[in-house]
Amino acid sequence: MKTLQFSTIINAERETVWNAMIASDTYKLWTSVFTEGSYFEGSWGEGERIRFLSPDGSGITSVIAENRLHEFISIKHLGSIKNGIDDVESEEVRRWAPAFENYYFSTVGGATEVKVSMDVEPEFEHFMVNVWPKAFEMLKTICESQARPK
Repeated sequence: MKTLQFSTIINAERETVWNAMIASDTYKLWTSVFTEGSYFEGSWGEGERIRFLSPDGSGITSVIAENRLHEFISIKHLGSIKNGIDDVESEEVRRWAPAFENYYFSTVGGATEVKVSMDVEPEFEHFMVNVWPKAFEMLKTICESQARPK
């Protein structure tokens, strides 16, 4: 398992960026670069279960390990989802789970820096390195179009 890190600066307040990342309608937009039609079921509250899904019912089952409003979210991925069924026990899942995906939000001048660090299996590294910048561009577009003029 390797930990990858990505970051971007968005010309919007932390609250705007935070909300765009986790609100259902905007989540679907910025995550579409990973898989078209991506969505989540569940809650972003600390200790809550959350499922990250694609339209075919596959995805990842997780828990929110930590949530500090407008500052930090830690997602603990517990297993995979196939045909709508959570798998947290198979040999395949035990090879990589648990894996963490952490988001950090900080104010830089009048903008927000968003950093993500995520545990990734080697076979997904190339994909993530290519897709995260596109996801951040999409998020940046969403947030900056919602930002209040200064």
